[in-house]
Amino acid sequence: MIRNLPVLLRRARRSGFTLVELLVVIAIIGALVSLLLPAVQAAREAARRIQCQNHLKQLALAVTNYADTLRMYPASAIVDTSQREYDPKSGTMLSWIVLILPYAEQGNLHQQFNFNVSALAQSTAEPQAAQPALLLCPSDLAKGRFLQDPTLTGGKRLGKGNYAAWVSPYHVEFQARYRAALTSHRGHTHGVVSSDGTSSTLMLSEVLTRGQQSDERGAWAVGWNGASQLAFDLHHIEKVELFGAGYNPDLAHLDSSQPPNNQGPNLDVLYDCPSPAEAQLQRMPCNKWEESGSLNYLSSAPRSRHPGGVNVAYVDGHVTFFPNQVDTATMAYLVSIEDGMSVQLP
Repeated sequence: MIRNLPVLLRRARRSGFTLVELLVVIAIIGALVSLLLPAVQAAREAARRIQCQNHLKQLALAVTNYADTLRMYPASAIVDTSQREYDPKSGTMLSWIVLILPYAEQGNLHQQFNFNVSALAQSTAEPQAAQPALLLCPSDLAKGRFLQDPTLTGGKRLGKGNYAAWVSPYHVEFQARYRAALTSHRGHTHGVVSSDGTSSTLMLSEVLTRGQQSDERGAWAVGWNGASQLAFDLHHIEKVELFGAGYNPDLAHLDSSQPPNNQGPNLDVLYDCPSPAEAQLQRMPCNKWEESGSLNYLSSAPRSRHPGGVNVAYVDGHVTFFPNQVDTATMAYLVSIEDGMSVQLP
């Protein structure tokens, strides 16, 4: 037996894996995993994107049900309409999302709001801090993120979500002049909204959030820019801007508009843009609003984590995907309800 031991060892070594063979097997497994992982991640993102589309469709349906019941579309927010321009910080500031909650199976949350006080002065029930699953896109990390700032919100905490409404093809503060599907100053009925065709009028899209608490993007309960409202920022061509004069986009300034996931030169203008370098790295660039000067306006882009674009919902309720490279002139006409153009994406 002892004399045969070397022979037995040699046979054992031949029947097992050598170190080189083991390394080859590991390398093959690693290569296979590296090939499969992107496919798995793509499949997961596709599922997340579909879920976000379903949320948009439910919200669009809730807006329609609100309009069918009250014969008027919800205001973009409850603000002081005696002012000539839309002032996001006037009135109670409660957003269109708060208004449609009963039509989105969120009646209990709606009942917790006190409509006699502002979004920043709600009771200890803190309804404005809620984060219903309907308002969260799983591709983002909005869950657990809040807008809370000593100056902006008086320390009040507002939950963040991932959906906002188009309020103007120009600026948020100009929504009374140049209207989108949802506005504040001038109410509208089905007939006005459908003047360009409900199937060719944008109503809702996605927004992203940041962990920075003073960045208002996604704060769904308040009618602020980037929070629950979007404006495309394509200027009106006429020098004299009159109420009710319609909208004529200045196609010479297409580069200054806010297409999906816009990276500049025109950036989201917010009441606070904390850590702008970090925001740029997160592909959510922003500028801080100024009471006077070149940044005395409000507009922001729809944003998502979906590769290549954002989900959007139309007034008629259908949902589709907008690429980042969408034709900006067409998008301006799709946002506006007063341009007299019934257009579709090419």
